Amino acid sequence: MKRTFVRREFLAATGAAAAAVALPSLARAQALEKKKVTIAVGGKNLLYYLPLTIAEQLKYFEAEGLEVEIVDFAGGARALQAVVGGSADVVSGAFEHTLNMQAKGQPMRAFVLQGRAPQIVLAVSTKTMGNYKSLTDLKGRKIGVTAPGSSTNIMANFVLAKAGIKPAEVSYVGVGASQGAVAAVRAGQVDAISNLDPVITILQRAGDIRIISDTRDPVESEKVFGGPMPAACLYAPVPFVEKNPNTAQALANAIVRANKWVQQAGPSDVIKVVPESYLLGDRAVYIDAFLKAKPALSPDGLFPEAGSATALRALASVDEAMAKAKLDLKANYTNEFARKANLKFK
Repeated sequence: MKRTFVRREFLAATGAAAAAVALPSLARAQALEKKKVTIAVGGKNLLYYLPLTIAEQLKYFEAEGLEVEIVDFAGGARALQAVVGGSADVVSGAFEHTLNMQAKGQPMRAFVLQGRAPQIVLAVSTKTMGNYKSLTDLKGRKIGVTAPGSSTNIMANFVLAKAGIKPAEVSYVGVGASQGAVAAVRAGQVDAISNLDPVITILQRAGDIRIISDTRDPVESEKVFGGPMPAACLYAPVPFVEKNPNTAQALANAIVRANKWVQQAGPSDVIKVVPESYLLGDRAVYIDAFLKAKPALSPDGLFPEAGSATALRALASVDEAMAKAKLDLKANYTNEFARKANLKFK
Protein backbone atom coordinates (compact mmCIF):
# COMPACT_ATOMS: atom_id res chain seq x y z
CA MET A 1 0.00 0.00 0.00
CA LYS A 2 1.54 3.28 -1.17
CA ARG A 3 0.10 5.39 1.58
CA THR A 4 0.66 3.49 4.76
CA PHE A 5 -1.07 4.29 7.99
CA VAL A 6 1.49 5.94 10.29
CA ARG A 7 2.67 3.31 12.74
CA ARG A 8 2.77 5.75 15.63
CA GLU A 9 -0.89 6.67 15.13
CA PHE A 10 -1.79 2.99 14.71
CA LEU A 11 -0.28 2.11 18.08
CA ALA A 12 -1.86 5.13 19.70
CA ALA A 13 -5.25 4.21 18.27
CA THR A 14 -5.03 0.65 19.56
CA GLY A 15 -4.01 1.86 22.98
CA ALA A 16 -6.82 4.35 23.02
CA ALA A 17 -9.34 1.64 22.30
CA ALA A 18 -8.03 -0.57 25.09
CA ALA A 19 -8.12 2.29 27.56
CA ALA A 20 -11.44 3.63 26.24
CA VAL A 21 -9.91 7.04 25.78
CA ALA A 22 -11.51 9.27 23.14
CA LEU A 23 -9.28 10.42 20.31
CA PRO A 24 -8.78 14.17 19.91
CA SER A 25 -10.99 15.84 17.33
CA LEU A 26 -9.47 16.42 13.92
CA ALA A 27 -9.68 19.82 12.31
CA ARG A 28 -12.79 20.19 10.16
CA ALA A 29 -12.65 22.72 7.36
CA GLN A 30 -16.41 23.09 7.08
CA ALA A 31 -19.34 22.66 9.46
CA LEU A 32 -21.36 19.47 9.34
CA GLU A 33 -24.85 19.85 7.90
CA LYS A 34 -26.02 16.90 10.03
CA LYS A 35 -24.15 16.01 13.20
CA LYS A 36 -26.35 13.10 14.31
CA VAL A 37 -26.37 10.24 11.79
CA THR A 38 -28.04 6.84 12.01
CA ILE A 39 -26.38 4.01 10.08
CA ALA A 40 -28.37 0.82 9.39
CA VAL A 41 -26.44 -2.43 8.92
CA GLY A 42 -27.45 -6.05 8.49
CA GLY A 43 -25.11 -8.29 10.49
CA LYS A 44 -22.76 -5.84 12.17
CA ASN A 45 -20.63 -8.64 13.67
CA LEU A 46 -19.65 -9.99 10.24
CA LEU A 47 -16.07 -9.42 9.11
CA TYR A 48 -17.71 -8.06 5.96
CA TYR A 49 -18.40 -4.90 8.01
CA LEU A 50 -15.25 -4.84 10.14
CA PRO A 51 -14.20 -1.26 9.16
CA LEU A 52 -17.56 0.04 10.43
CA THR A 53 -16.96 -1.54 13.83
CA ILE A 54 -13.36 -0.27 13.97
CA ALA A 55 -14.50 3.28 13.17
CA GLU A 56 -17.07 3.04 15.95
CA GLN A 57 -14.87 1.41 18.60
CA LEU A 58 -11.83 3.64 17.99
CA LYS A 59 -14.08 6.72 18.03
CA TYR A 60 -13.18 7.80 14.50
CA PHE A 61 -16.73 9.07 13.94
CA GLU A 62 -16.47 11.20 17.08
CA ALA A 63 -13.11 12.53 15.90
CA GLU A 64 -14.93 13.87 12.83
CA GLY A 65 -17.52 15.65 14.99
CA LEU A 66 -20.23 13.08 14.32
CA GLU A 67 -22.70 11.46 16.69
CA VAL A 68 -23.30 8.13 14.98
CA GLU A 69 -25.87 5.55 16.02
CA ILE A 70 -25.46 2.15 14.37
CA VAL A 71 -28.64 0.05 14.23
CA ASP A 72 -28.19 -3.64 13.46
CA PHE A 73 -30.78 -5.58 11.47
CA ALA A 74 -31.20 -9.25 10.55
CA GLY A 75 -30.03 -8.65 6.99
CA GLY A 76 -28.98 -6.09 4.41
CA ALA A 77 -32.44 -5.87 2.87
CA ARG A 78 -33.93 -4.78 6.20
CA ALA A 79 -31.17 -2.24 6.72
CA LEU A 80 -32.02 -0.78 3.32
CA GLN A 81 -35.71 -0.69 4.24
CA ALA A 82 -34.84 1.37 7.31
CA VAL A 83 -33.28 4.07 5.12
CA VAL A 84 -36.09 3.96 2.57
CA GLY A 85 -38.59 4.26 5.44
CA GLY A 86 -36.74 7.21 6.96
CA SER A 87 -35.68 5.65 10.29
CA ALA A 88 -31.99 5.68 9.27
CA ASP A 89 -29.84 8.00 7.15
CA VAL A 90 -27.15 5.74 5.72
CA VAL A 91 -26.76 2.03 4.97
CA SER A 92 -23.64 -0.01 5.58
CA GLY A 93 -24.40 -2.70 3.04
CA ALA A 94 -23.66 -4.46 -0.23
CA PHE A 95 -22.71 -2.27 -3.20
CA GLU A 96 -25.11 -3.98 -5.61
CA HIS A 97 -28.12 -2.61 -3.71
CA THR A 98 -27.36 0.80 -5.20
CA LEU A 99 -28.04 -0.60 -8.67
CA ASN A 100 -31.21 -2.37 -7.59
CA MET A 101 -32.55 0.85 -6.12
CA GLN A 102 -31.67 2.89 -9.20
CA ALA A 103 -33.69 0.43 -11.29
CA LYS A 104 -36.63 0.96 -8.91
CA GLY A 105 -36.46 4.74 -9.27
CA GLN A 106 -35.08 5.30 -5.75
CA PRO A 107 -31.46 6.24 -6.50
CA MET A 108 -28.80 5.56 -3.89
CA ARG A 109 -25.16 6.59 -3.98
CA ALA A 110 -22.25 4.69 -2.43
CA PHE A 111 -19.57 7.05 -1.14
CA VAL A 112 -16.92 4.97 0.63
CA LEU A 113 -15.91 1.32 0.23
CA GLN A 114 -15.24 -1.16 3.05
CA GLY A 115 -14.74 -4.36 1.05
CA ARG A 116 -13.11 -4.89 -2.35
CA ALA A 117 -14.30 -8.50 -2.63
CA PRO A 118 -17.52 -10.17 -1.39
CA GLN A 119 -15.88 -12.66 1.05
CA ILE A 120 -18.44 -15.26 -0.04
CA VAL A 121 -17.40 -18.92 -0.12
CA LEU A 122 -19.06 -21.79 -1.99
CA ALA A 123 -18.43 -25.17 -0.40
CA VAL A 124 -19.87 -28.70 -0.47
CA SER A 125 -20.94 -30.73 2.54
CA THR A 126 -18.57 -33.55 3.42
CA LYS A 127 -21.58 -35.33 4.94
CA THR A 128 -23.80 -35.50 1.85
CA MET A 129 -21.20 -34.96 -0.89
CA GLY A 130 -18.18 -36.84 0.35
CA ASN A 131 -17.51 -38.12 -3.17
CA TYR A 132 -17.66 -34.68 -4.82
CA LYS A 133 -15.47 -34.49 -7.93
CA SER A 134 -16.65 -31.51 -10.01
CA LEU A 135 -19.24 -28.74 -10.23
CA THR A 136 -21.51 -30.97 -12.32
CA ASP A 137 -22.11 -33.03 -9.17
CA LEU A 138 -24.14 -30.11 -7.79
CA LYS A 139 -26.86 -30.40 -10.42
CA GLY A 140 -30.17 -31.15 -8.71
CA ARG A 141 -28.71 -30.52 -5.24
CA LYS A 142 -29.80 -28.20 -2.41
CA ILE A 143 -27.55 -25.18 -1.83
CA GLY A 144 -27.81 -23.11 1.32
CA VAL A 145 -27.59 -19.33 0.85
CA THR A 146 -28.16 -16.49 3.29
CA ALA A 147 -31.39 -15.71 1.41
CA PRO A 148 -32.64 -16.43 -2.11
CA GLY A 149 -31.64 -13.62 -4.50
CA SER A 150 -28.90 -12.45 -2.16
CA SER A 151 -25.22 -11.91 -2.93
CA THR A 152 -24.52 -15.46 -1.78
CA ASN A 153 -27.09 -16.71 -4.32
CA ILE A 154 -25.50 -14.60 -7.07
CA MET A 155 -22.01 -15.91 -6.36
CA ALA A 156 -23.23 -19.52 -6.46
CA ASN A 157 -24.92 -18.87 -9.82
CA PHE A 158 -21.71 -17.52 -11.29
CA VAL A 159 -19.65 -20.49 -10.17
CA LEU A 160 -22.22 -23.04 -11.34
CA ALA A 161 -22.47 -21.36 -14.73
CA LYS A 162 -18.88 -22.49 -15.37
CA ALA A 163 -20.21 -26.04 -15.46
CA GLY A 164 -23.23 -25.09 -17.55
CA ILE A 165 -25.60 -25.42 -14.60
CA LYS A 166 -28.53 -22.98 -14.69
CA PRO A 167 -30.06 -21.48 -11.51
CA ALA A 168 -33.25 -23.51 -12.01
CA GLU A 169 -31.25 -26.76 -12.01
CA VAL A 170 -30.44 -26.52 -8.29
CA SER A 171 -32.55 -25.73 -5.24
CA TYR A 172 -31.60 -22.68 -3.17
CA VAL A 173 -32.47 -22.75 0.53
CA GLY A 174 -32.29 -19.70 2.80
CA VAL A 175 -30.25 -20.61 5.90
CA GLY A 176 -29.14 -17.18 7.19
CA ALA A 177 -25.62 -16.17 8.15
CA SER A 178 -25.16 -17.53 11.67
CA GLN A 179 -25.71 -20.71 13.67
CA GLY A 180 -28.72 -21.69 11.55
CA ALA A 181 -26.46 -22.02 8.52
CA VAL A 182 -24.01 -24.18 10.46
CA ALA A 183 -26.85 -26.40 11.69
CA ALA A 184 -28.30 -26.80 8.18
CA VAL A 185 -25.00 -28.20 6.88
CA ARG A 186 -24.41 -30.47 9.84
CA ALA A 187 -27.96 -31.85 9.71
CA GLY A 188 -27.63 -32.63 6.01
CA GLN A 189 -30.44 -30.25 5.09
CA VAL A 190 -28.28 -28.79 2.32
CA ASP A 191 -25.64 -30.39 0.10
CA ALA A 192 -23.60 -27.22 -0.39
CA ILE A 193 -23.44 -23.75 1.08
CA SER A 194 -22.65 -20.26 -0.17
CA ASN A 195 -21.98 -18.10 2.88
CA LEU A 196 -19.56 -15.82 4.76
CA ASP A 197 -17.41 -15.76 7.86
CA PRO A 198 -17.62 -16.69 10.65
CA VAL A 199 -19.95 -19.45 9.34
CA ILE A 200 -17.46 -20.72 6.77
CA THR A 201 -14.49 -20.83 9.15
CA ILE A 202 -16.56 -22.65 11.80
CA LEU A 203 -17.58 -25.32 9.29
CA GLN A 204 -14.15 -25.60 7.71
CA ARG A 205 -12.31 -26.01 11.03
CA ALA A 206 -14.69 -28.83 11.96
CA GLY A 207 -14.25 -30.60 8.63
CA ASP A 208 -17.91 -30.15 7.70
CA ILE A 209 -17.23 -28.61 4.28
CA ARG A 210 -14.88 -28.70 1.33
CA ILE A 211 -14.32 -25.31 -0.30
CA ILE A 212 -14.90 -25.00 -4.06
CA SER A 213 -14.62 -21.24 -4.61
CA ASP A 214 -13.45 -18.53 -2.23
CA THR A 215 -14.04 -14.82 -2.89
CA ARG A 216 -12.24 -13.84 0.28
CA ASP A 217 -9.35 -13.82 -2.17
CA PRO A 218 -9.72 -10.74 -4.46
CA VAL A 219 -8.01 -12.60 -7.32
CA GLU A 220 -10.45 -15.49 -7.09
CA SER A 221 -13.32 -13.02 -6.79
CA GLU A 222 -12.38 -11.39 -10.10
CA LYS A 223 -12.25 -14.83 -11.74
CA VAL A 224 -15.72 -15.68 -10.42
CA PHE A 225 -17.43 -12.42 -11.33
CA GLY A 226 -15.40 -11.52 -14.40
CA GLY A 227 -14.19 -8.23 -12.92
CA PRO A 228 -13.82 -6.30 -9.65
CA MET A 229 -16.86 -6.84 -7.40
CA PRO A 230 -17.20 -4.12 -4.71
CA ALA A 231 -18.76 -5.39 -1.51
CA ALA A 232 -19.59 -3.59 1.75
CA CYS A 233 -19.81 0.18 1.54
CA LEU A 234 -21.63 3.18 2.98
CA TYR A 235 -24.43 4.35 0.73
CA ALA A 236 -27.38 6.69 1.11
CA PRO A 237 -30.20 8.25 -0.93
CA VAL A 238 -28.73 10.62 -3.51
CA PRO A 239 -30.51 13.67 -1.96
CA PHE A 240 -28.83 12.94 1.41
CA VAL A 241 -25.37 12.85 -0.13
CA GLU A 242 -25.96 15.99 -2.20
CA LYS A 243 -27.52 18.00 0.64
CA ASN A 244 -24.98 16.86 3.26
CA PRO A 245 -21.57 16.77 1.53
CA ASN A 246 -19.61 17.70 4.66
CA THR A 247 -21.38 14.99 6.66
CA ALA A 248 -20.72 12.44 3.91
CA GLN A 249 -17.07 13.52 3.91
CA ALA A 250 -16.82 13.07 7.67
CA LEU A 251 -18.30 9.56 7.41
CA ALA A 252 -15.90 8.70 4.58
CA ASN A 253 -12.97 10.04 6.60
CA ALA A 254 -13.82 7.73 9.50
CA ILE A 255 -14.19 4.65 7.29
CA VAL A 256 -11.02 5.30 5.28
CA ARG A 257 -9.12 5.79 8.53
CA ALA A 258 -10.54 2.47 9.77
CA ASN A 259 -9.64 0.77 6.48
CA LYS A 260 -6.03 1.87 6.90
CA TRP A 261 -5.98 0.74 10.53
CA VAL A 262 -7.22 -2.72 9.54
CA GLN A 263 -4.50 -3.09 6.90
CA GLN A 264 -1.83 -2.50 9.57
CA ALA A 265 -3.54 -4.57 12.25
CA GLY A 266 -2.76 -8.08 13.39
CA PRO A 267 -5.34 -10.51 14.83
CA SER A 268 -4.49 -9.60 18.43
CA ASP A 269 -5.03 -5.90 17.65
CA VAL A 270 -8.47 -6.57 16.20
CA ILE A 271 -9.53 -8.82 19.08
CA LYS A 272 -8.71 -6.02 21.53
CA VAL A 273 -11.01 -3.63 19.67
CA VAL A 274 -14.10 -5.62 18.58
CA PRO A 275 -16.82 -6.48 21.12
CA GLU A 276 -16.36 -9.79 22.91
CA SER A 277 -19.61 -11.11 21.41
CA TYR A 278 -18.04 -11.01 17.92
CA LEU A 279 -15.62 -13.78 18.94
CA LEU A 280 -18.44 -16.36 19.26
CA GLY A 281 -16.75 -17.80 22.32
CA ASP A 282 -13.78 -18.97 20.24
CA ARG A 283 -10.93 -16.56 19.60
CA ALA A 284 -9.14 -19.04 17.34
CA VAL A 285 -12.11 -19.10 14.95
CA TYR A 286 -12.24 -15.31 14.80
CA ILE A 287 -8.49 -15.04 14.24
CA ASP A 288 -8.64 -17.54 11.37
CA ALA A 289 -11.62 -15.73 9.86
CA PHE A 290 -9.93 -12.33 10.12
CA LEU A 291 -6.73 -13.52 8.44
CA LYS A 292 -8.73 -14.97 5.55
CA ALA A 293 -11.00 -11.93 5.21
CA LYS A 294 -8.30 -9.26 5.49
CA PRO A 295 -7.22 -9.34 1.80
CA ALA A 296 -10.84 -8.69 0.78
CA LEU A 297 -11.10 -5.50 2.86
CA SER A 298 -10.51 -2.20 1.09
CA PRO A 299 -7.20 -0.46 1.84
CA ASP A 300 -8.38 3.00 0.74
CA GLY A 301 -12.19 3.20 0.43
CA LEU A 302 -12.06 3.74 -3.35
CA PHE A 303 -14.49 2.04 -5.75
CA PRO A 304 -13.02 0.35 -8.85
CA GLU A 305 -14.22 1.98 -12.06
CA ALA A 306 -15.47 -1.32 -13.50
CA GLY A 307 -17.26 -2.30 -10.28
CA SER A 308 -20.75 -1.18 -11.32
CA ALA A 309 -20.62 -3.14 -14.57
CA THR A 310 -19.50 -6.28 -12.71
CA ALA A 311 -22.25 -5.89 -10.12
CA LEU A 312 -24.91 -5.37 -12.80
CA ARG A 313 -23.88 -8.58 -14.58
CA ALA A 314 -24.12 -10.40 -11.28
CA LEU A 315 -27.59 -9.04 -10.52
CA ALA A 316 -28.79 -9.86 -14.02
CA SER A 317 -27.99 -13.52 -13.37
CA VAL A 318 -30.79 -13.77 -10.79
CA ASP A 319 -33.14 -10.97 -11.86
CA GLU A 320 -34.53 -10.76 -15.39
CA ALA A 321 -35.66 -7.17 -14.83
CA MET A 322 -32.09 -6.14 -14.01
CA ALA A 323 -30.88 -7.78 -17.20
CA LYS A 324 -33.17 -5.46 -19.16
CA ALA A 325 -32.59 -2.33 -17.06
CA LYS A 326 -30.88 0.70 -18.57
CA LEU A 327 -28.82 2.17 -15.74
CA ASP A 328 -26.28 4.94 -15.31
CA LEU A 329 -23.32 2.93 -14.00
CA LYS A 330 -21.52 6.02 -12.74
CA ALA A 331 -24.43 7.59 -10.86
CA ASN A 332 -24.59 4.93 -8.12
CA TYR A 333 -21.20 5.72 -6.58
CA THR A 334 -18.62 8.46 -6.13
CA ASN A 335 -14.93 8.43 -5.18
CA GLU A 336 -14.91 12.16 -4.39
CA PHE A 337 -15.08 11.68 -0.62
CA ALA A 338 -12.69 8.72 -0.38
CA ARG A 339 -10.05 10.58 -2.42
CA LYS A 340 -10.17 13.53 -0.02
CA ALA A 341 -10.03 11.18 2.95
CA ASN A 342 -6.90 9.53 1.56
CA LEU A 343 -5.22 12.91 1.30
CA LYS A 344 -6.10 13.53 4.93
CA PHE A 345 -4.75 10.20 6.18
CA LYS A 346 -1.60 9.66 4.13
